[in-house]
Amino acid sequence: MTNTPIIAIIGTGNMGSSLINGLIKSGHPAHKLWGTCPNKEKLEQLHHYFHIHTSTNNIKACESADVIIFAVKPQIFQAVAMELAPTIQKHRPLIISIVSGISINSILCSLGKNIQVVRAMPNIPALIGAGATALYANTDVSKQQLNTAESILRSVGIIVWLPQEKLMDVVTALSGSGPAYFFLVMEALQQAAQQLGLPQETALLLVKETALGAARMAIESDHSLEELRQKVTSPGGTTEKAIAVLEENQIRKIFEKAIQAAVRRSEELG
Repeated sequence: MTNTPIIAIIGTGNMGSSLINGLIKSGHPAHKLWGTCPNKEKLEQLHHYFHIHTSTNNIKACESADVIIFAVKPQIFQAVAMELAPTIQKHRPLIISIVSGISINSILCSLGKNIQVVRAMPNIPALIGAGATALYANTDVSKQQLNTAESILRSVGIIVWLPQEKLMDVVTALSGSGPAYFFLVMEALQQAAQQLGLPQETALLLVKETALGAARMAIESDHSLEELRQKVTSPGGTTEKAIAVLEENQIRKIFEKAIQAAVRRSEELG
């Protein structure tokens, strides 16, 4: 593999496009990027904006690729993979799959044996370069290819490696679905404040900035989440009263059940 790999991204929806954007911003040469999808208008926009190679022909895009990233919907993955299998068997590129719920074993069933595969689970904040991606590689992937996969996914946020592929279901439930949980909490806080008289715009702004500030403190502080919570919770104060209501209504159990339900669904889809 060359120092700057040729990368073909199969599927240029939200996540595929975010990878293109992240790679370009991180300095990857546009002439070493391919993007494919059936929508010619979308491809024209990508070419105009990023100056990358585009095609509706997946095989054409992959013939010279060092890395092929599958970013298609799970329901069409098998058909797309089987179309590309002969090309992949011939050229032996690194395969990165960000297709939700498709195991490495399923990928190999479609592409053939002895293929280097990295499975990745990014989340929606990758669209703004603030994603959190979990990675797992099969044993055929070389050290250089591991570094390549890291570099690609770091272009849209932070990355972590998993010791076991089965933990992808937990990651899907936690960071994959996680942004929706935070949005729901933010919705609920906004609605509660509005019911008590705050104007909608004021409530929304305060909720957004509070969430952002809390997240930054969690990231930048050396204190644990529990310690940070306790710093805000003065004995006998308003926060203590609010936390008590949440604990009485078993908020931790609710999140535990929610995560477990998401894990079960991820396992069913896989």
